[in-house]
Amino acid sequence: MHKFNLSFSQLLPSLTLLALLPIWETAVYIFEIPNFLLPAPSEIMQAFLNVEWSRWSTHLWATLRVAILGFLMSLCISIPLAVIMVRSKFLAKTIYPLLVIIQSTPVVAIAPLLIVMFGAGESPRLAITCLITFFPLVVSATTGMMSTPEELIELSKSLGASPAKEIWHIRLPYAVPHIFSGMKVAITLSIIGAVVAEFVAAEQGLGYFVQFSTSYFKIPQAFAALLFLSVLSLLLFKAVQLVQYLFFRWSLQK
Repeated sequence: MHKFNLSFSQLLPSLTLLALLPIWETAVYIFEIPNFLLPAPSEIMQAFLNVEWSRWSTHLWATLRVAILGFLMSLCISIPLAVIMVRSKFLAKTIYPLLVIIQSTPVVAIAPLLIVMFGAGESPRLAITCLITFFPLVVSATTGMMSTPEELIELSKSLGASPAKEIWHIRLPYAVPHIFSGMKVAITLSIIGAVVAEFVAAEQGLGYFVQFSTSYFKIPQAFAALLFLSVLSLLLFKAVQLVQYLFFRWSLQK
């Protein structure tokens, strides 16, 4: 039985990070490292506190909105596409190589093209985030449905189950653990996608704030934004875990 609780092994990475902070602070002080190269944790915290919360919340919401909407868009596209590829071997052989090509293309390289195509609003940022999060969702859903035991498929056919019922009642439930594995990867990639998009064209967001801070050599402030992004990514990862625990707890019993 899987339990959604915190154990010492789960807290160990956080405790290790906390133990490294004094070492980081001491090393910066002893070696007199300039803060434009590596700021001390105390300087990062002070830079975080110097920025008004209203400003942080504005950038936070801009990044979070694009990340979540882009993730949901890719989820709504990837699951039906995975079903199509499972149902048709011809389409699977046709579509899958195209997906690999899209995934292999650096999104940063095509980001300016997306801005030209969709304009300078939120649409290109959503498209970039969707492209980055799309592939792991499709692969995990397809792998999960294809790994359904063949005897279950044969049994459903012998009982006269329609192709739709075969997908809905057999293949999709069996693929739920795989889908959530892909979702956990994709939700963290959604933050990366949102930040990359903000680097290219944005006037709000934590990625834009990092770029703005570094351009004015406010490196502690940029590190504070990076810390914010790390915490946000971790919280979204935990949110997906919580959804799986609350609504698909049976998929954890393996």
